[in-house]
Amino acid sequence: MSGRVLVVDDNRVIRQLIRVNLELEGFEVVTAADGAECLEVVHEVRPDVITLDVVMPRLDGLRTAARLRSDPRTRRVPVAIISACTQHEVDTGVAAGVDAFLAKPFEPAELVRLVRRLMYGEGPPSVDGRHGAGRAGSTRG
Repeated sequence: MSGRVLVVDDNRVIRQLIRVNLELEGFEVVTAADGAECLEVVHEVRPDVITLDVVMPRLDGLRTAARLRSDPRTRRVPVAIISACTQHEVDTGVAAGVDAFLAKPFEPAELVRLVRRLMYGEGPPSVDGRHGAGRAGSTRG
């Protein structure tokens, strides 16, 4: 059984990259360009998982996550932050109720594993790529 993923990123290339990788694995993908658009469409889309970039116009990923958590209709939807993942972002994200983190640049296989885990509850929640967060670091984006 495939699920529906709402992918939120202001970068069209990254949105497409995430979409293609998830569609290849049988997921249905809907995209939004920023947090404001995410909040506009989320109730129609009714996704099983939401992925959020952090730095976006109008409404950033962390504030979007907090809004999703404060709405009873979206409170239980798993949310993953896909970003450069600074320690500040991780701490703020955890406080906002984010379920998982994936550091950019990411391997497509890591993305698929993360979404599967959130959707089907496979394995414990964790900060993905935490052990290698220094690797992606500030030098690459």
